[in-house]
Amino acid sequence: MGYNIAIDGPAGAGKSTIARLLAKRKGYVYVDTGAMYRALALYFLEQGIRPEDREAVVDACRKAEVAISYEDGVQQIYLNRRNVTSQIREEAVGNMASVTSAIPEVRARLLDLQRQLAKEQDVVMDGRDIGTYVLPEAQVKVYLTASVETRADRRYKELTEKGVSCDYEEIARDIQERDERDMNREVAPLRQAEDAVLVDSSDMTIEEVVEKIEGLCEG
Repeated sequence: MGYNIAIDGPAGAGKSTIARLLAKRKGYVYVDTGAMYRALALYFLEQGIRPEDREAVVDACRKAEVAISYEDGVQQIYLNRRNVTSQIREEAVGNMASVTSAIPEVRARLLDLQRQLAKEQDVVMDGRDIGTYVLPEAQVKVYLTASVETRADRRYKELTEKGVSCDYEEIARDIQERDERDMNREVAPLRQAEDAVLVDSSDMTIEEVVEKIEGLCEG
Protein backbone atom coordinates (compact mmCIF):
# COMPACT_ATOMS: atom_id res chain seq x y z
CA MET A 1 0.00 0.00 0.00
CA GLY A 2 1.25 3.47 -0.84
CA TYR A 3 1.22 6.41 1.56
CA ASN A 4 -2.38 7.62 1.48
CA ILE A 5 -3.75 11.02 2.47
CA ALA A 6 -7.55 11.15 2.58
CA ILE A 7 -9.32 14.51 2.48
CA ASP A 8 -13.09 14.55 2.98
CA GLY A 9 -15.53 17.39 3.33
CA PRO A 10 -18.60 19.14 1.93
CA ALA A 11 -18.94 20.75 -1.49
CA GLY A 12 -17.00 23.97 -1.92
CA ALA A 13 -14.66 23.44 1.03
CA GLY A 14 -11.63 23.64 -1.25
CA LYS A 15 -10.77 19.94 -1.16
CA SER A 16 -9.63 19.69 -4.78
CA THR A 17 -7.49 22.83 -4.65
CA ILE A 18 -5.83 21.81 -1.39
CA ALA A 19 -5.36 18.17 -2.40
CA ARG A 20 -3.84 19.13 -5.74
CA LEU A 21 -1.34 21.53 -4.16
CA LEU A 22 -0.47 19.08 -1.38
CA ALA A 23 0.12 16.26 -3.86
CA LYS A 24 2.41 18.46 -5.94
CA ARG A 25 4.38 19.50 -2.87
CA LYS A 26 4.73 15.92 -1.64
CA GLY A 27 5.33 14.42 -5.08
CA TYR A 28 2.25 12.22 -4.73
CA VAL A 29 -0.48 11.38 -7.22
CA TYR A 30 -3.63 13.46 -6.85
CA VAL A 31 -6.89 11.53 -7.25
CA ASP A 32 -10.01 13.68 -7.58
CA THR A 33 -12.81 11.19 -6.89
CA GLY A 34 -15.43 13.89 -7.32
CA ALA A 35 -14.28 14.30 -10.92
CA MET A 36 -14.81 10.58 -11.48
CA TYR A 37 -18.41 10.80 -10.23
CA ARG A 38 -18.92 13.91 -12.34
CA ALA A 39 -17.76 12.01 -15.43
CA LEU A 40 -20.47 9.43 -14.83
CA ALA A 41 -22.97 12.22 -14.15
CA LEU A 42 -22.03 13.85 -17.47
CA TYR A 43 -22.75 10.56 -19.20
CA PHE A 44 -26.17 10.32 -17.53
CA LEU A 45 -27.00 13.87 -18.64
CA GLU A 46 -25.85 13.20 -22.18
CA GLN A 47 -28.12 10.16 -22.27
CA GLY A 48 -31.07 12.26 -21.12
CA ILE A 49 -31.42 10.29 -17.88
CA ARG A 50 -33.23 11.87 -14.95
CA PRO A 51 -31.42 11.52 -11.58
CA GLU A 52 -34.51 9.96 -9.95
CA ASP A 53 -34.64 7.21 -12.60
CA ARG A 54 -32.48 4.80 -10.64
CA GLU A 55 -32.95 1.86 -12.99
CA ALA A 56 -31.76 3.90 -15.96
CA VAL A 57 -28.78 5.22 -13.97
CA VAL A 58 -27.71 1.72 -12.94
CA ASP A 59 -28.07 0.44 -16.50
CA ALA A 60 -26.06 3.36 -17.90
CA CYS A 61 -23.27 2.69 -15.39
CA ARG A 62 -22.50 -0.55 -17.19
CA LYS A 63 -21.94 1.32 -20.45
CA ALA A 64 -19.69 4.05 -19.05
CA GLU A 65 -15.95 3.62 -18.67
CA VAL A 66 -14.16 6.18 -16.52
CA ALA A 67 -10.38 6.37 -16.57
CA ILE A 68 -7.70 8.65 -15.16
CA SER A 69 -4.47 9.67 -16.83
CA TYR A 70 -1.83 12.25 -15.96
CA GLU A 71 -0.53 14.66 -18.56
CA ASP A 72 2.26 17.01 -17.45
CA GLY A 73 1.37 16.05 -13.90
CA VAL A 74 -2.25 17.15 -14.29
CA GLN A 75 -5.09 14.69 -13.83
CA GLN A 76 -7.24 14.14 -16.90
CA ILE A 77 -10.62 12.40 -16.77
CA TYR A 78 -11.72 10.20 -19.64
CA LEU A 79 -15.27 9.01 -20.30
CA ASN A 80 -15.43 6.18 -22.80
CA ARG A 81 -11.96 7.24 -24.03
CA ARG A 82 -13.03 10.86 -24.48
CA ASN A 83 -11.32 13.58 -22.45
CA VAL A 84 -14.11 15.32 -20.51
CA THR A 85 -11.94 17.19 -17.98
CA SER A 86 -13.17 20.60 -19.15
CA GLN A 87 -16.84 19.58 -19.23
CA ILE A 88 -17.41 18.17 -15.76
CA ARG A 89 -17.33 21.38 -13.71
CA GLU A 90 -20.70 22.70 -14.82
CA GLU A 91 -23.33 23.17 -12.09
CA ALA A 92 -25.75 20.74 -13.72
CA VAL A 93 -23.09 18.03 -13.73
CA GLY A 94 -22.27 18.66 -10.08
CA ASN A 95 -25.91 18.46 -9.05
CA MET A 96 -26.41 15.23 -11.00
CA ALA A 97 -23.29 13.77 -9.40
CA SER A 98 -24.51 14.71 -5.91
CA VAL A 99 -27.72 12.73 -6.44
CA THR A 100 -26.43 9.73 -8.38
CA SER A 101 -23.30 9.19 -6.28
CA ALA A 102 -25.59 8.00 -3.48
CA ILE A 103 -26.58 4.97 -5.58
CA PRO A 104 -24.60 1.85 -4.51
CA GLU A 105 -24.04 0.63 -8.05
CA VAL A 106 -22.56 3.98 -9.06
CA ARG A 107 -20.11 3.95 -6.15
CA ALA A 108 -19.16 0.33 -6.75
CA ARG A 109 -18.38 1.17 -10.38
CA LEU A 110 -15.54 3.45 -9.28
CA LEU A 111 -14.44 1.96 -5.96
CA ASP A 112 -12.06 -0.66 -7.34
CA LEU A 113 -10.25 1.89 -9.50
CA GLN A 114 -9.83 4.27 -6.57
CA ARG A 115 -8.49 1.60 -4.21
CA GLN A 116 -6.14 0.18 -6.83
CA LEU A 117 -4.58 3.60 -7.38
CA ALA A 118 -4.05 4.00 -3.63
CA LYS A 119 -2.54 0.54 -3.34
CA GLU A 120 0.01 1.07 -6.08
CA GLN A 121 1.04 4.67 -5.46
CA ASP A 122 1.39 7.42 -2.86
CA VAL A 123 -1.81 9.41 -3.27
CA VAL A 124 -3.76 12.36 -2.02
CA MET A 125 -7.42 11.50 -2.55
CA ASP A 126 -10.34 13.80 -1.86
CA GLY A 127 -14.07 13.21 -1.81
CA ARG A 128 -16.99 12.63 0.54
CA ASP A 129 -16.19 9.21 2.01
CA ILE A 130 -12.48 8.59 1.44
CA GLY A 131 -11.42 8.24 5.08
CA THR A 132 -14.58 6.45 6.18
CA TYR A 133 -15.12 4.06 3.28
CA VAL A 134 -12.78 4.18 0.29
CA LEU A 135 -9.46 4.28 2.18
CA PRO A 136 -10.24 3.48 5.83
CA GLU A 137 -6.59 2.57 6.42
CA ALA A 138 -5.19 5.87 5.09
CA GLN A 139 -2.21 7.09 7.10
CA VAL A 140 -3.55 10.67 7.23
CA LYS A 141 -7.23 11.62 7.32
CA VAL A 142 -8.54 15.17 7.18
CA TYR A 143 -12.08 16.52 7.31
CA LEU A 144 -11.89 19.86 5.51
CA THR A 145 -14.83 22.20 5.91
CA ALA A 146 -15.88 25.86 5.83
CA SER A 147 -19.06 27.78 6.55
CA VAL A 148 -21.84 27.79 3.95
CA GLU A 149 -21.33 31.53 3.55
CA THR A 150 -17.62 31.12 2.88
CA ARG A 151 -18.16 28.31 0.39
CA ALA A 152 -20.91 30.19 -1.44
CA ASP A 153 -18.74 33.30 -1.63
CA ARG A 154 -15.85 31.30 -3.08
CA ARG A 155 -18.07 29.70 -5.70
CA TYR A 156 -19.67 33.04 -6.59
CA LYS A 157 -16.27 34.66 -7.14
CA GLU A 158 -15.05 31.68 -9.14
CA LEU A 159 -18.02 31.83 -11.50
CA THR A 160 -18.07 35.61 -11.92
CA GLU A 161 -14.34 35.62 -12.69
CA LYS A 162 -15.15 33.20 -15.52
CA GLY A 163 -17.83 35.57 -16.78
CA VAL A 164 -20.67 33.29 -15.70
CA SER A 165 -23.86 35.02 -14.56
CA CYS A 166 -24.90 33.70 -11.15
CA ASP A 167 -26.81 34.52 -7.99
CA TYR A 168 -25.14 34.29 -4.56
CA GLU A 169 -28.32 33.31 -2.71
CA GLU A 170 -29.05 30.56 -5.21
CA ILE A 171 -25.51 29.21 -4.86
CA ALA A 172 -25.81 29.21 -1.06
CA ARG A 173 -29.12 27.34 -1.20
CA ASP A 174 -27.63 24.84 -3.63
CA ILE A 175 -24.71 24.20 -1.27
CA GLN A 176 -27.02 23.71 1.72
CA GLU A 177 -29.17 21.26 -0.24
CA ARG A 178 -26.11 19.36 -1.42
CA ASP A 179 -24.83 19.13 2.17
CA GLU A 180 -28.19 17.75 3.26
CA ARG A 181 -28.16 15.10 0.53
CA ASP A 182 -24.55 14.09 1.12
CA MET A 183 -24.89 13.85 4.89
CA ASN A 184 -28.16 11.92 4.91
CA ARG A 185 -27.76 9.44 2.06
CA GLU A 186 -27.97 5.77 2.99
CA VAL A 187 -24.74 4.72 1.26
CA ALA A 188 -21.42 6.16 2.49
CA PRO A 189 -22.82 9.41 3.92
CA LEU A 190 -20.57 12.43 4.35
CA ARG A 191 -19.20 12.44 7.88
CA GLN A 192 -15.94 12.97 9.70
CA ALA A 193 -14.01 9.76 10.33
CA GLU A 194 -13.31 9.17 14.02
CA ASP A 195 -9.56 9.45 13.44
CA ALA A 196 -9.72 12.38 11.01
CA VAL A 197 -8.36 15.82 11.87
CA LEU A 198 -10.92 18.61 11.50
CA VAL A 199 -9.66 21.60 9.50
CA ASP A 200 -12.01 24.59 9.12
CA SER A 201 -10.69 26.72 6.27
CA SER A 202 -13.20 29.57 6.70
CA ASP A 203 -10.56 31.96 8.00
CA MET A 204 -7.45 30.28 6.56
CA THR A 205 -5.50 30.93 3.39
CA ILE A 206 -4.86 28.11 0.94
CA GLU A 207 -1.22 28.05 1.96
CA GLU A 208 -2.12 27.78 5.63
CA VAL A 209 -4.39 24.82 4.97
CA VAL A 210 -1.76 23.01 2.88
CA GLU A 211 0.87 23.56 5.58
CA LYS A 212 -1.54 22.35 8.27
CA ILE A 213 -2.17 19.06 6.47
CA GLU A 214 1.44 18.62 5.42
CA GLY A 215 2.37 18.90 9.08
CA LEU A 216 0.24 15.83 9.80
CA CYS A 217 2.25 13.69 7.37
CA GLU A 218 5.31 11.62 8.17
CA GLY A 219 8.53 12.61 6.45
